[in-house]
Amino acid sequence: MNKTMKYFLTACLQFFFFGILPLAAEILRDASGKPVRYAGKFNSSQVVLKNFRPARNEFRAVWVAVVENIDFPAHRSAYSFQRDFRIMADNLKSAGFNAVIFQIRANCDAFYPTSLAPWSRWLTGKEGANLGKFDPLRFMIEETHKRGMEFHAWFNPYRVTGNTGLAKSAYLKTLAPNNFARKHPQWVLVKKNPSGNQLFLDPGVPQVVAHLAAVVADVVRRYPVDAIHFDDYFYPYEKLGNEDLPTFRANNPRRLSLEEWRRSNTDSLIFRVKQTITRINRTQKRNVRFGVSPFGIWANRQSHALGSLTGGKESLNTLFADTRKWVKNGYIDYIIPQIYWSFDHDAAAYAALADWWRNTVKNTQVKLYIGIGAYNGKKWQKNELINQVRYNRMYPEISGAAFFSYRSFFGRESNPAAARLLRFFKPWSGK
Repeated sequence: MNKTMKYFLTACLQFFFFGILPLAAEILRDASGKPVRYAGKFNSSQVVLKNFRPARNEFRAVWVAVVENIDFPAHRSAYSFQRDFRIMADNLKSAGFNAVIFQIRANCDAFYPTSLAPWSRWLTGKEGANLGKFDPLRFMIEETHKRGMEFHAWFNPYRVTGNTGLAKSAYLKTLAPNNFARKHPQWVLVKKNPSGNQLFLDPGVPQVVAHLAAVVADVVRRYPVDAIHFDDYFYPYEKLGNEDLPTFRANNPRRLSLEEWRRSNTDSLIFRVKQTITRINRTQKRNVRFGVSPFGIWANRQSHALGSLTGGKESLNTLFADTRKWVKNGYIDYIIPQIYWSFDHDAAAYAALADWWRNTVKNTQVKLYIGIGAYNGKKWQKNELINQVRYNRMYPEISGAAFFSYRSFFGRESNPAAARLLRFFKPWSGK
């Protein structure tokens, strides 16, 4: 790919997520008292002060994505699965991480035996196929706990497929017979994109919400997970048209606007899952937590008075996920906003968003961890990842971080900046 094409693709990606809204707000001050812009080209060391707190109690997690086998390969035997997960768990423990966020539901499927979903294709390479009587989820939880780490069970609630060249009916026929999407095609929406069709469960259907709550309840009742974790995929990132208009007309007793109705649908899911987990915790005398890792921008100040000093896509108006409401109303126990940008990003500067989120969780019971894009280490200033962690440690409202993803630290996809971060972590490893 030539330099011109690379520049064009980069510019298109920047426009897709952030539009053309560079900011120049001077909010922070460095150690000398000099104003520092939240956005714009400057050295990140300007906003990293030296009075950060000891890190012995911080949450330090890594996402392990199974979709497309990003971080964990498909396996043909229980033995090879066990071997590879033990290696992964040992790597994370020795590097000083204390939590694993492992994706156990990527496409209406499961990494554990259940009547509510088929075995994941990312487990063996074929949906519906298992590894004999072996239970991967039980094994992973046991091995994680043996090493003194937490296991957070990561669900993508709605996604059927991220992209396919097939029509909806043709794609659903490729799924296992007990896949919820195949059993209920009338509750599957299609978002047509330039590269293909995106299929997802309709958030506006009450039976979909009930099914997803049941899926979560099944795991919480049967497995000693430390937390249930939802990612950032609610409504699609690409702008929706009238794909859900029939559902809107059939399931809108309060006569909300389309946008308000969509937000109420995601509110209903999050609230119901929280209620479900709370009820099981009370019955079983446990403390399973519920967390979400949303897109890093709730809303921009330009569109909402309570928004952040940013200029990118908004979860409130694009994904219809009112993440601030979930924090303020206690619908969740922790939040991990995905702030996958650097200090010097023109439209979504790291400090601007970290500060917005720490102010958002003040006077609530919700824990704040920051989601950091470790994969960006190969293109950022060499100490950017370390400086983001240092910045977090300056503020008591920020209780740690989660990093996307495992392969950025270990294996062929690891990068030098992520390796430097691990060396930075070493003094507190195991604490």
